[in-house]
Formats: sequence, structure tokens, C-alpha cells
Amino acid sequence: MRVVFMGTPQFAVPILEAVVDAGYKVVGVVTQPDRPRGRGRKVAPSPVKEAAINRGLALFQPPRVSAPEFLAALEDLLPDVIAVAAFGQILPPAVLRAPKYGCINVHASLLPRYRGAAPIHRAIINGEKETGITTVFMDEGLDTGDILLQEALPITDEDTAGTLHDRLAQLGARMLVKTLDLLAAGRLKPRPQDHARATYAPALTREDELINWEAGARDVFNQVRGLNPWPGAATIFEGHVLKIWRVEAAAGESLAAGVLPGQVRLADPEDGLIVQAGSGLVLVKELQLQGGRRMSAQDFLRGHPIPVGTVFARS
Repeated sequence: MRVVFMGTPQFAVPILEAVVDAGYKVVGVVTQPDRPRGRGRKVAPSPVKEAAINRGLALFQPPRVSAPEFLAALEDLLPDVIAVAAFGQILPPAVLRAPKYGCINVHASLLPRYRGAAPIHRAIINGEKETGITTVFMDEGLDTGDILLQEALPITDEDTAGTLHDRLAQLGARMLVKTLDLLAAGRLKPRPQDHARATYAPALTREDELINWEAGARDVFNQVRGLNPWPGAATIFEGHVLKIWRVEAAAGESLAAGVLPGQVRLADPEDGLIVQAGSGLVLVKELQLQGGRRMSAQDFLRGHPIPVGTVFARS
């Protein structure tokens, strides 16, 4: 089969490489235009662009996939199927209709749960114990197409958004190849989603990044690891952004009289940093002050003493 692959971030790289390694003829790779990236905001190619160049694949970077010149180029590629993994643009009907067998998306959740842009982050933040990969035929809705294959993956307490991202990318690679194999053999059995069970995973906002100290300690734990390594959970300390990278949740009684959520209960270079949550306590293990480097709480406190009673804020 002639495959056109659409993807942009690192998540899509092992998926593209698996399709190539499986022997499918990838006649074109479509990715987002080069954009400013990293702390220096230098214009850089997407990870998928770099992978496509390394593999010697034909590359396309349309600002809009609905542009007539791209649609003409796509038609010339004569795709049997378009495989999509975290591409970053909505596909218009003209693209959806272009391949002989349709467009297949690799989505990082067990659809219909967690439709949308941030399923990995949201699953961890919400304390889910399981997620997975779903391959679907794409339609004009948001992750609403017929399910092709699904496989679950457990979420452990040791997982961050980063570790889960990497495991899901590898699973997605295997799942897409399996889906293409079944498609080529005429053995795919699409099934409609139960839309009544749908939940959504909208893109993260600045508000999502700020730690909600009024929540329980376990909820704070999930929020912090669900935002690690990107974009990072944060709180406000003395008017500066303080990134919180790693915490542990400790059981504890509800708020005592005069104690506020976000209030520092212990700050000692030897014993560490403990913050009051809405219920329970949060032991901060690793943090980073705006403009500084990541470090352990103990090392941080040796250079940046935090008075007990300080209240971390959301604004």
C-alpha cells in the first residue's frame, strides 16, 4: 500500500519509523512548518521532519493542509491510506476523502474516553490507572471515527507524562503496523464508538499548570507528574514562578485552624519541604525557581530559605 504519513512531535517518530521498517511504501511525510522551539526560541524542524530526512522520505510542510497546492500534491501521491499521529492540524473533508481506504489516526487513549489534544496529560492528572492506544478511521468529528484496534496500558504511580508518552508511542507504533496489516489483508472490523461514554482532554492552559493546593495531596501528586516534563506544574513564591517537578503525597488530617492550603509546614535543608494541601501533606522532592536550575528540595533550601508559614499561591 502507498502510505502518506502525517505527524509532527516526537510521539509520532517511532510510529513513522515502524511503518517504514514494516516495509510499507511511505510516499510522503507531512509535518508542520519549522517553528521557534526551546528556551532560545530558535526556528527548528519538527522531530518528524528530522526523521523523514534521515530516512530519505519525500517531505511536505504545508501551513494549511486545506491549501489547493497541497491538495494537488496529495492527489499526485496516489495514497491508499493516510496514517496520522499527533499531526496538529484538522484534516478537511478533501484530505479525508483523498486516500483509497481512508485516514487512520493513532490516538493516545482508549476512545471514546479522552478525545482531544492532551489525553496523556489529562489521564495522569485525573488519576487514571489505565490508558492505551486506539486506532480509528478518521471522520470530520474530534476523534469520533470508528474504532479499528485498541490496546490498554497501565498507568503506575511512577509514571510521568514523559514516561507514559514514550511507552504509548512505542505501543502506537506496533498498533498502527498491525492495523495496516489487517487493512491490507481485508480483515479490519471497524466498530462505532459509544458517544454517550465520551470524555474530553482539551489542550492544557496556564490555569492547568498552576498547582491547586486546595485539592487533596494525592490530587497534587497526580497534577505534578501529569505535567512533567512539559509544561511543568508551577506555584507562585515571592512573586516568582516556582516549578514543582516531583512530589510525594502523605496522608494527613484535614486543615487545622489557621492553616491554609499551600502553606509551608516544614522547610529544612535536612528534612526537606512539606506543604499543606486541602487534605493531607505534600512532600516536595524537586523544584526549580524561575531562571534557575532544577534541584532537590534540600539543595534548594540551602540557597533559598523558605520561612515556615509561607503560602504558595496560584497568582
